[in-house]
This record gives sequence, C-alpha cells and structure tokens, in this order.
Amino acid sequence: MKVTGEFGVVGQSGEKQCTGCKRNLPVSEFARDKNRSDGLQVRCRGCVAEYSAAHYRRRREAMGLTVREKVDVPAGHKLCRTCGAVKPHSEWHRNAAASDGLATRCKACRAIQEREGHLKRHYGLTEAERDQLIAEQGGVCCICLAAPAAHVDHCHETGRVRGVLCFSCNAALGQFKDRPDAIRRAAAYVEGIAWKPTLVAPGVYQLPS
Repeated sequence: MKVTGEFGVVGQSGEKQCTGCKRNLPVSEFARDKNRSDGLQVRCRGCVAEYSAAHYRRRREAMGLTVREKVDVPAGHKLCRTCGAVKPHSEWHRNAAASDGLATRCKACRAIQEREGHLKRHYGLTEAERDQLIAEQGGVCCICLAAPAAHVDHCHETGRVRGVLCFSCNAALGQFKDRPDAIRRAAAYVEGIAWKPTLVAPGVYQLPS
C-alpha cells in the first residue's frame, strides 16, 4: 500500500522522497505537517535546517549584522563564542540553568573577564591602562626595580593608584600599613644607622635623638 501526497510518496518501506535533496529517506527524517495529505513536510529535516540557516544568514547580512560561521563540534566538546575555540567540557564551569549544563564562556575567557572586572571595580583601570603603567615603569616593580610588576598598588584612603609592584613589595607595604615613618625607620635600621628605642613606659618607646 502506498500513500500518495501532493509532493511525495510514502510506500510500504516507510520512505519518502525529499523535494530538496531528492533522496528517499525514512519518514522519521520529515517533520509533521498537518496541511499535507501524508501529514509530513515536503523537505527533510536536513534540508529545512539548511534553508533556515541560509535565510537567517541573508536576513542578518541585509541588516548589516555579523553572521557566525557554523562550526562542527565533536561530542564532549563545546564552542566558546568569546575566544572561538572548541574545548572539552572539562574546560567549562557548570551552569545548571543552561540547556547543556555548562557556562556560556570557557574557564580561560571567564578568568580574563573576572580579572578585568576586578581591575575596574577596585582601581578604576582597564587592562590597557594597567599595561601602560607597567610599560612606563620599564616592566619592573617601582620599589625593588628588579622583579616583574604584577600587582596594582593604591592608597587605601584616597583610592589613588600609585603604581604596579611585585608581590613581595606589595605585601611589605601592607605589613607596614602604608606608614612612611615606619618605612623610613626600617630603611635606617637596615642601613645600620638606627639606635634601638628605649622603653620608658609599658608600650611607650623613646627614640634616640
């Protein structure tokens, strides 16, 4: 028994010819269409998807918008639209709200975004402005003049950015609590020109003149 429709024939084999690619395919490859006599669309799912993609491309181009190229993504991988790389699922954070259970950006891109957000929130700097500061310092910490500059230093009272330091110098300023007097005494102590303070009362010391 055959069911003859306006645009194709469904035979006993359960196949139908697609009017797009002209192939005889199983009826499962055709979406439902109640307006057709056989209840199926005249084009297979693949041809419908291809036509929709082409129509979408033409519409986007007519609007002057960017058209994303289709990328073949193997199983267990995902395309990051930020960096354009196809990476395994292990390179993505979990997101239960997403349809695939994964974040929209890969871990590397997300880390970059978080660093940029941290710079802007805490120091009011972009990465380009931070890099410009480092270049003006010759790429090294502006205190020790030896280690690479990596940590933005700022005044905790005014919020003014002072420069970019290495980890050790930045930590040292924090230990001295940004007190210039304590830092000057430390320098004198290291240079061997400081006398030991004298305890004159509990918790009170007198420095030699």
